[in-house]
Amino acid sequence: MERTNFILPALPEATAEKLQNLCHEARGNILKMTSLAASGHPGGSMSSLEIFAMLWSQANVNPEKPLMKGRDRIVVSHGHTSPGVYSVLGALKFFDLHEALVSFRLAGSDFEGHIERHLPGIELTSGNLGQGLSAAIGMGIADRSNGIRNHIWVVAGDGENQKGQISEARRFASKYMLNNLTYIIDLNHLQISGDTADIMPVNLRAEFEASGWEVIETDGHDLKALYKAMLPKGQKKPRLILAGTVMGKGVSFMENKAGFHGRALKKDELEKALKELNVKNNIEELALERKNFLKNRTTSCRKEPVYHLMKNAGNPITYGLDHRGDNRSAWGKALVSLADANPDNIPLVFDCDLAGSVKTAEFAKKYPGHFFQTGIMEHHTATMAGCATLADKVAFWSDFGVFAVDETFNQHRLNDINHTNFKVVATHCGLDVGPDGKTHHCIKYVGLMRALPNYRTIVPADPNQTDRAVRHAATSPGNCFIAMGRSKLPVITKEDGTLFFDENYEFSYGKADHFRNGTDVAIIAMGPTCIKAIQAAQILEVGKISTAVWGISCPTEISDKLINNLLNFKQIITVEDHDTETGLGAGIALALSGAENTPPLTRIGVTHYGMSGDAEDLYTMQGLQPEQIAETIIEKLS
Repeated sequence: MERTNFILPALPEATAEKLQNLCHEARGNILKMTSLAASGHPGGSMSSLEIFAMLWSQANVNPEKPLMKGRDRIVVSHGHTSPGVYSVLGALKFFDLHEALVSFRLAGSDFEGHIERHLPGIELTSGNLGQGLSAAIGMGIADRSNGIRNHIWVVAGDGENQKGQISEARRFASKYMLNNLTYIIDLNHLQISGDTADIMPVNLRAEFEASGWEVIETDGHDLKALYKAMLPKGQKKPRLILAGTVMGKGVSFMENKAGFHGRALKKDELEKALKELNVKNNIEELALERKNFLKNRTTSCRKEPVYHLMKNAGNPITYGLDHRGDNRSAWGKALVSLADANPDNIPLVFDCDLAGSVKTAEFAKKYPGHFFQTGIMEHHTATMAGCATLADKVAFWSDFGVFAVDETFNQHRLNDINHTNFKVVATHCGLDVGPDGKTHHCIKYVGLMRALPNYRTIVPADPNQTDRAVRHAATSPGNCFIAMGRSKLPVITKEDGTLFFDENYEFSYGKADHFRNGTDVAIIAMGPTCIKAIQAAQILEVGKISTAVWGISCPTEISDKLINNLLNFKQIITVEDHDTETGLGAGIALALSGAENTPPLTRIGVTHYGMSGDAEDLYTMQGLQPEQIAETIIEKLS
C-alpha cells in the first residue's frame, strides 16, 4: 500500500480502495476477537477504525522499523479500542494478525485488553482515559528538543473529553505553539451510559477554539475526507479534528447502540453480524486454537523498554562542616551542574508555578529552552513530563510533595505502567512544611510510591547526600521519586566529626547509612530526622544506653543486611517525618516479618494530621524531638 506521509494533496484512489478493504476485514476481526474473549469493546473499535487505518498506513511510521528515529508519533488515548488497533496493525504487518486474533485478552498473551506499548507500533499503554493528549505532548516536546521535526497524532473518544486534564493539555499545547500536533476525536456521541450530550455535554469546538486551536469537522468514515482533514500542510496551530462516526459502524443492529460499547456479541449475534459483513465465520476453529495457544507459542513480539540516560554525572558538590542549608537548594545546584556537564543532553525540567520555592529558577534562567512553565496544572504536567522520557529525554519535575504525589498518583501509575524514565523531586514534604498546615503536609508519600513497583524512592538526609542522589537518579534507568523537606539542615558527620557524605561518597540505591555504632538500641531514621536520631543517641549514651543509628534514604528497599544487623538489638526504633503506618516504620515492620526472634519495634513519627505552626513545634507535638525520642526509648527499655 502506498504510504503518502500526508504529503500528497489527496488520497490516491487505489490507496483508498485498499484501505476500505482493510477496514472491512478489520471489522470482522474485531467481532471475532471480542467474541473469542467474551469481552472487550467492539463498538468504539468499529467507529475509530478508519482513523486508525489512515494513520498507521499513511503517517511516517515503518512496520519493519517500528522504533525508527524521527517517526511520527501515534498515540491512542482510548486504549479500550484495542481490537481496532490490533486489527489494523496486524493487517499492516506490524505483528502477526492471527496471533492477535486468537489470543486477545488471554492471560499470558501479548495482546491485552487495553493497548500496550510493548507491541510494535504502539507508543503508549493507555485506557486510563484523559491522559493520552498530555502523553503525546510530552513526546512531542522531547522530539522537538532532540531536533526532530515529525508529526504527533492523538486519537481519543469523545466521552473522555469530559476529563479536566484535557483542558490543561490543550492550553499547554497552545502556549508552546505545537503546530505539529493533531488531536482526532472519534465523535460517535455515545459512552457507556448512553448519549454523551445527556451524560455530560461538552462543546468541543468552542472549548478548543477558546484555547487557541484550529478545529476541523469531517466524516470519520469517509477516507478521502478524513485524509484531507489530516493534511498538516499550512498548519499553524495545534489542530483538533472532530471526526463524526457511528458506534458499531458496519453492522446494522450494532450501529448507534451504546450497549455495544463494551459488550462482545453472543454466538447468534456474531453469526448474524459476520453474515451481514460477508466475512467468513471460522469462530469454532479459532476457539479451538485459542485453547492451545500458550502451549504452542514459540515467540513473542514484545519489545523491551529502552531508557535514555544522562551519561555524565558531573562534579559532585560537597558542602562543608559549617554549612547549614536546605536539601532543595542542593537539588537545584545539582540540576544546573548536571546540565553543564551534559551540553548535548540537557534534561527537560517542568515547573508548576513554584520555581523559586523548588529551586529550579536558576536552571530556568540558564537553560530557558529546556524549562517548561505549566502553571497550576499538575495532572497534565505529571503525565506529559513522564512521557517525554519515552522520546529519548531525561525529564525532571519538581513540585511540593502534596502536588507531586498525593494529587497526581494516578498519573504516576500510568508512568509506572509505561516504564517511563521520570525523575520527580518533591520538596516541602512532611511536617517540615510548617505553617502551611495539614493541607500541605505531605506525610504519606512513601506508602504511595511503594505501591508503584517501577518507582524508586529516595529521601536524602542532608545537602551532601541530596547532591549525590540527584546525580544518581539522572544517570540511572527508571522512575525515581526524591523527597525532601523545606527547612535548613546541618550536614551529617561521622563520630570523629568529619563529613559522613564527603567528597568520596557515592550514592548506592538501597544501602543503609550506618551513622553511629551501638549495642543496646538501634534507631533507624529517614531524611531530615536523621540528625534528630543522632542527637537522641547522644542523649542516650550519656545514660549508658549504647545506641546505634542508621539512616535510610531508600525506605522502599530495606536490605537483608540491615535486617540481620537489627536482630542483635534489644529494641528497634524508627523515626520519621512521615505517617508511621505507611512510611519507614511500616517498611521495617514488613521486612522484619520474615525474620524470627525479632526485637520489639517502636515507630516514632506522624500519627495524626499536623497543625499550622513552626515545624519544630509540630515535631514536638508528635514526639519527634531528640529528647522525646530518647525518653520513649528509655520507657521501652524499663
